[in-house]
Amino acid sequence: MTTGTPPPTAPRRSRARTFIPLAVAAWVVLEIWLLTVVADVAGGFTVLLLLAGGVVLGAVVMKSAGRRAFRNLTETLQRMPGQPGATAASPAAPSGSKGNGFLMLGGLLIMIPGLISDVAGLLLLVPPVRAMLGRRAENSLERRMRTASPGSLSDAFQQARIHRPDGKVVQGEVIRETDSHPDENPRPPLTP
Repeated sequence: MTTGTPPPTAPRRSRARTFIPLAVAAWVVLEIWLLTVVADVAGGFTVLLLLAGGVVLGAVVMKSAGRRAFRNLTETLQRMPGQPGATAASPAAPSGSKGNGFLMLGGLLIMIPGLISDVAGLLLLVPPVRAMLGRRAENSLERRMRTASPGSLSDAFQQARIHRPDGKVVQGEVIRETDSHPDENPRPPLTP
């Protein structure tokens, strides 16, 4: 009988690392198969026009979503306290500020060649679908932040979200007072 360290075991591979490449490969094969079926039925030129139209429509959607996000950011920064003409209250989110990320994702999916990605991108252009996905993403993120261990990255996000009861964010820094002051025990100068 020998004693010693147990043989090293390989770290267990997560399910996401296993299934995501398989899902992407299946999606690509399905997209190519669907394009060939449509090309057989409607013709190759029609498929080419569909793909070109998808690229143009996706670029237009992404450009408008980016402009809207930049405009909302500019409006928010102009309403910050301390800016000329700003009120003392905290800035409210602009009315159309939600869903820009999903609009950009929809534009990107439309730009990707394929009919399934085009349908998914077009679904993301529908406001109720974007609102539902936004609520689900927010709930999922909050649930993961609640279950995360202390000292992790989500702990920093929780600390950043501390608000006063009136909704204002309190900014500041922590200063610790120690028993010895730097002037009482000066360090000797460094000499080479």
